[in-house]
Amino acid sequence: MLIRSWRVGLSGLVIALVPITSTAAHEIVGNRFFPATLGIDDPGVNDELAVPTVSSVKTGDNPPIKQHDVSGEVSKRITEDFAIALGATYSFLHPTDPTAAGANGFQNLETTFKYRLYKDPLHEFVVSVGLSVEWGGTGAANVGADPFNTYTPMLYFGKGFGDLPDTLSWLRPIAVTGQIGYAIPGRHATTTFGIDPDSGGLTADTEFHPRVLNWGGTIQYSMPYLKSAVVDLGLPEFINRMIPLVEANLQTPIANTITSGRQTTGTINPGVIWAGNKFQVGIEALIPINRQSGSNVGVIGQLHFYLDDIDPRGIGRPLLGNASAPSSPFGRN
Repeated sequence: MLIRSWRVGLSGLVIALVPITSTAAHEIVGNRFFPATLGIDDPGVNDELAVPTVSSVKTGDNPPIKQHDVSGEVSKRITEDFAIALGATYSFLHPTDPTAAGANGFQNLETTFKYRLYKDPLHEFVVSVGLSVEWGGTGAANVGADPFNTYTPMLYFGKGFGDLPDTLSWLRPIAVTGQIGYAIPGRHATTTFGIDPDSGGLTADTEFHPRVLNWGGTIQYSMPYLKSAVVDLGLPEFINRMIPLVEANLQTPIANTITSGRQTTGTINPGVIWAGNKFQVGIEALIPINRQSGSNVGVIGQLHFYLDDIDPRGIGRPLLGNASAPSSPFGRN
């Protein structure tokens, strides 16, 4: 991930990218290596450490706010198919209006529970389910952290095209991944009371907290897969470790939308991941899909470690059950 949600905060409608969930485990299914992606979570269940993830965007406010986020996440397998991830983000908000005050602080802590339901090595297909919990009150209100929990049931999937016929062998390095989640706030609405400066009477302002469909996907072209499973073009090793990709990370309010509306927001993120044996580096552009999503192109980058490859007999093994073989992206491709 990271990138886990678009949130309403501060004064008015502040659309802000929070890059936490976008990044959990990498996954190997048959010959297919699914890297940890930056915009959405991938379908894997492994032991991983994503630190740091750094992003910079301008929000959809009028005038916009410059937001810089630094985040980290650790994912730990409890069993071979079940993992728990913990993530945190620190935000720096800088208004473009020089008369307005900025704000710094942590967003709410997040925990994701993920279980791999099905894995088909022959067809390079994997499906997982999960539950993400944003713990209300653990972050700073001045950067938009909500005082209530938000619960998001999730579905993740990944499919590689290595099972295509020989006539389409150049398409075999392609893979797609996706996720669908339904964010359920723990509070229906928040009412703020104040004093009308003209009449001196009591005023009440109610903000309804929408239920939001978080959805997105990636399309990837794996150069490691091309070399190992299709044809070795004799390219430099640096190129052979690249995975160009395009991500979509979108949010659509679909219930309790009286004050938020139902405008879909999000970004399209073209970029590239360079995968090593024990870590990967990724960088992507953040292209808003509309004005409500942001006012210019942002950027996100991440350093991601494969703990199950770094220490397969120690921190990189499941807490319960037998340890699996190290999941190097090049050991089996």
